[in-house]
Amino acid sequence: MDSTLAQNSKLKTQDCSAQQTARTFAIYNFGCKVNQEEGEGLAALFTAAGWREAAPKKAALLYIVNACAVTQTAEKKARALLRRLRREYPCSLLAVTGCYAQIAAKQLQELAAADIVAGLAERALLPLLAEQFLRERLPLIRVSDISQATGFAALGPARRQKRSRAYLKIEDGCSQFCHYCVIPLARGPVRSLPPTEALATARELISAGHGEIVLSGIHIGAYGEDLAAGQDLPTLIEGILALPGDFRLRLGSLEPRHFSPALLRLWSSERRICPHLHIPLQSGSDAVLCAMNRNYSAADYAALLREVRALRPACAITTDVLTGYPGETQKDFAAGADFCAAMRFTRMHVFPYSPRPNTVAASLPYQIPKQEKERRAALLAHLGADLAAAYAKDFIGCELEYLHEQEILWQGRPFYSGHSENYLPLLLPAAAPPPQGLVMVQAQEYRDGYLICSDQWSVGTEQ
Repeated sequence: MDSTLAQNSKLKTQDCSAQQTARTFAIYNFGCKVNQEEGEGLAALFTAAGWREAAPKKAALLYIVNACAVTQTAEKKARALLRRLRREYPCSLLAVTGCYAQIAAKQLQELAAADIVAGLAERALLPLLAEQFLRERLPLIRVSDISQATGFAALGPARRQKRSRAYLKIEDGCSQFCHYCVIPLARGPVRSLPPTEALATARELISAGHGEIVLSGIHIGAYGEDLAAGQDLPTLIEGILALPGDFRLRLGSLEPRHFSPALLRLWSSERRICPHLHIPLQSGSDAVLCAMNRNYSAADYAALLREVRALRPACAITTDVLTGYPGETQKDFAAGADFCAAMRFTRMHVFPYSPRPNTVAASLPYQIPKQEKERRAALLAHLGADLAAAYAKDFIGCELEYLHEQEILWQGRPFYSGHSENYLPLLLPAAAPPPQGLVMVQAQEYRDGYLICSDQWSVGTEQ
């Protein structure tokens, strides 16, 4: 045997032996912010069970892929990662969870060689399933019928979060059933975190020093639909804002139908609630909106944005736009692009339509060719970049509330990076130490997606 191959073989044997005795894990998260937050919950579960998170670039005994199912591309990336991990770490265990695992467990085991597949309701069992696999060495699939799920299940302690911006998941599930979307099938019905638990977690996060709390979920506007009367999103927000501490509150994605008068009054009157809303649009064409089962028109959406901007004129509006939906004509696409331009979005998350199993749209005629969908998505992404730049440039010379997140190298220089209250990416020339808590900074120029600020900051907010 070649000496190099022999040495590699010896090292691999040693690595395998070490892996079997050390309970180490690594987690790869795909998809939305909810999935990212749930990945942190999984890490907390394993740590509590005596496992240790593997150091970067070090082999782990267990690799967990927290996979997304929103698009075919997301699924493909998860499968590719699993195959790569299997090649590079043949001694390791591979576990998959997340939305993709919920709807395609057997596929993941057969096509991606997963050792353990756990559905969304079974994620909390993953430490036990890993131990069972280590004893028996038999593939495990644990996926229950998510459509029958009741009650909110938290994965791990939220206080484990290391970021200055902490996510507080208050809701799971969706009962909207848009014709293109697999999420109701993967996540099940709406389930809300009880208010007492939500407030206790928020108190812990604030006490831990997080300067921003982000309320997250699949549809946070549906919060409380499964709870007793009077337990809704505005009431929960009021409870969080009554907690002591220096923090700001950001709302996660809200569907147009969830903007009640009470929510709008609260959002406009409480300055600690960030002047930023993410309101999914999906299409600016009425014909496409109707086909998608979105239950509002472009005019309805425009009226909502007028009301929101009348209450807080400089607020940021970000959105999701899907293009290439079956039957979307060039006229529909042009109308949608014009509508997006008129709405002056701060940021657009654009994605081409992807057929999802067991959805209405997957079986519709007039499917758009992939190349055309990608062409349309590229045009909308370019429009989104122009709109983002135009919004950001309006704040040059203005004071913004900065929350420090990390230090980065940008164009060969060190900078502090964070977000403003209206979700603008800010860069400050790095100095020691970085600012703590919420501070005021002045934006000086816009360059390549960032507002560059002065190296001076002051304690205090605009509140």
